Amino acid sequence: MDEIHDEIHDECGVFGVYSSENRTVAHTVYYGLYALQHRGQESGGIAVAFADKISYYKGMGLIPEIFSGGKLESLPEGDIAIGHVRYSTTGASQLLNAQPIVFTGKCGKMALAHNGNLINTRQLREELIQNNAVFQTTIDSEVMAIMINSLSDGDILTGVKRACPRFKGAYALVIMTTDKLIAVRDPYGIRPLCIGTADDDVMVASESCALDAVGANFLRDVKPGEIVVIDSKGITSHMMDDIPKESRMCIFEYVYFARHDSVIDGCSVYGARQEAGRLLAKYYGVEADMVAGVPDSANVAARAYAEESGIPFVEALAKNRYVGRTFIQPDQRQRENSLNVKMNAIRANIRGKRIIIIDDSIVRGTTMRKIINLLRDAGAKEVHIRICSPIVKHPCHLGIDTQSYSQLIGAYKDENQICRSIGADSLRYLSAEHLVESCKHCNLNFCLGCFTGDYPYAVDEYEADKLKLE
Repeated sequence: MDEIHDEIHDECGVFGVYSSENRTVAHTVYYGLYALQHRGQESGGIAVAFADKISYYKGMGLIPEIFSGGKLESLPEGDIAIGHVRYSTTGASQLLNAQPIVFTGKCGKMALAHNGNLINTRQLREELIQNNAVFQTTIDSEVMAIMINSLSDGDILTGVKRACPRFKGAYALVIMTTDKLIAVRDPYGIRPLCIGTADDDVMVASESCALDAVGANFLRDVKPGEIVVIDSKGITSHMMDDIPKESRMCIFEYVYFARHDSVIDGCSVYGARQEAGRLLAKYYGVEADMVAGVPDSANVAARAYAEESGIPFVEALAKNRYVGRTFIQPDQRQRENSLNVKMNAIRANIRGKRIIIIDDSIVRGTTMRKIINLLRDAGAKEVHIRICSPIVKHPCHLGIDTQSYSQLIGAYKDENQICRSIGADSLRYLSAEHLVESCKHCNLNFCLGCFTGDYPYAVDEYEADKLKLE
């Protein structure tokens, strides 16, 4: 893939607020982003509308680091604000690509933040350049912002309605002008987005846990293909044309990305992970002395496995909670270094024991291999791995950091080969059918593309490195 396509894949979090009065709306967004920090740890930013202006601040690092030293207080009081947390792939971790995108166009002052990824960015970008557009970043979010502005005729809602049919891929957007907050979700509803209220204020967030963090009451999820406009008239809804009959929510949100206290499209993330652990014990059990989870995302499933199997749940790994999530570090060296200080084996609990380790997924394989070595060095007698999702066999270009086959151990190894590669005594994955069953209380249709290769959109435009498999 070329440099641009290698840079623009990201999984992020967005938050927005429309207030009935001028106040410190930046503080509300700050705490909303804090609750979404698990969705992106490399950069972040907040933009605030006041009078006819938009003021913003963006930086690299975690939200409390970015807005330390009075930077949060330097943002003015206002009635609308949006924010963004981001992680990137190799080469794109730079301030230039931090969001929100803020600029002046036909609609006046405007800001946009985006979670997801388009797969036709190159075509849209080239088209806009032919029409004299100038780009400052390499991210698809700027392409979306410029496309909306160019088609708006001075009205932001018109621009959104005209531009969205041009976007191919996953997107959950929060867009701000000086008098409106707009929330948009792609026609398949691949990425999550929800609405909440607190008194007369309206909030929009990637996950419901962010609404909880700011004391807002969950109102509803933004529907697939819906454009929600929030302004002085209240909340109005507009639906895109030609919405698919079935949504395709990314099931990886329930497996890994979302926080377990969130509810997405009416489906409890906690409940889905709990059921996945129960199904693992029911269909993929093994004799052992204890069950443990890889903290934190697999602990819910591990406890459910223990309850179903009757094998006691015992903590095997201690986590340093001041180190970011390994899967969303930008390069392999950072992933490996962060794991060395992130996990430590609890020797007194595991010495001489047969251990079942539950985890949400295996992507590259390096993290699990290190965990198994850590446990064996601490005296574990046997280490059996159980995974709460199927083998990740295919790259995803809709918002997950797996953009090539060569990054995926499951693309060229089967279950037994992966087991030998990571050094486990046994390894079993939850099947795609059982994964969907774990979300049976959701009544949703899912995208399982990274497991099955069946995506809502064809991704043939991408020159994935399939030849490397040979």
